[in-house]
Amino acid sequence: MVHIENLVKRYGEVLALDHFNLDIQEGEIFGLLGPNGSGKTTAINCLLALLKYDKGVITVFGKEMHPDSYELKRQIGVVPQNVAVFEQMSVFENIDYFCGLYVEDKQKRRELVEEAIQFAGLEDYRKKLPRKLSGGLLRRLNIACGIVHQPRLIILDEPTVAVDPQSRNKILEGIVELNRRGSTIIYTSHYMEEVEQICTRIVIMDHGRSIASGTTEELKQMIKTAETICIEAVLLEEAQLEAIRSLPHVFQADYSKACTLTVKCTSAKHNLIRILNYLQENGISFGRVLSELPTLNDVFLEITGKELRD
Repeated sequence: MVHIENLVKRYGEVLALDHFNLDIQEGEIFGLLGPNGSGKTTAINCLLALLKYDKGVITVFGKEMHPDSYELKRQIGVVPQNVAVFEQMSVFENIDYFCGLYVEDKQKRRELVEEAIQFAGLEDYRKKLPRKLSGGLLRRLNIACGIVHQPRLIILDEPTVAVDPQSRNKILEGIVELNRRGSTIIYTSHYMEEVEQICTRIVIMDHGRSIASGTTEELKQMIKTAETICIEAVLLEEAQLEAIRSLPHVFQADYSKACTLTVKCTSAKHNLIRILNYLQENGISFGRVLSELPTLNDVFLEITGKELRD
């Protein structure tokens, strides 16, 4: 559905996209991850032909995308990170206006608007102005305006920023439902648990390039960390910490001022037992013990060396 090949974009001396490649299949919920400045927004703007680029090929629905590719753009819906609605228009009027950019037939437009209002759970707010809505409802209105024309491809940029947990769950359920109805989704988020929950495939970007791609499980298999063990209320001396670092399959061990030992291990059986045995054999008391499999956040940090919000 989307093919980007060797895309290069420069802003003066800054190389924003460095021979960036991307393929998205129809029916995917595709996660696009990267720290700030990695090139995500630039790539999306080039995909939509909102930016000129220096080199590369972009095709959408099998056709090359250009600024005047209106037939292609009618099949795309965009939900920007910053809420983009008209403050002086009601919920209904906003959704109707955005639908009217794509659908001329008034009867068809009314049907689509009503469907979008119900889909977003805005039935009780159709006459409300945006300033009267909560943050979660405003985000839902933003989504309704972007998907009302029932596009084949939907781009959602941070749709759950600064919303309450109930609204976030509603939005995520809505995205999955949109995909079930036939829309392909490109999803960007700083919330790793969301990406892990709903995305069928993920690309991690950094410095304008795709540096890793695959399903969540495939990405987890790319990194060294197979298990992270946290042990609280443990008092360690430096020599004991060094001894733990030398245990089989341990490649990193850190000790915090809060007396918490964090150990990262490669894939092996009985990592936790080996560490606890060492503590017991050396008479080291400890409190709560937690063993975790790698998360998408671990993958991102190990691959890029950065926190997502860097």
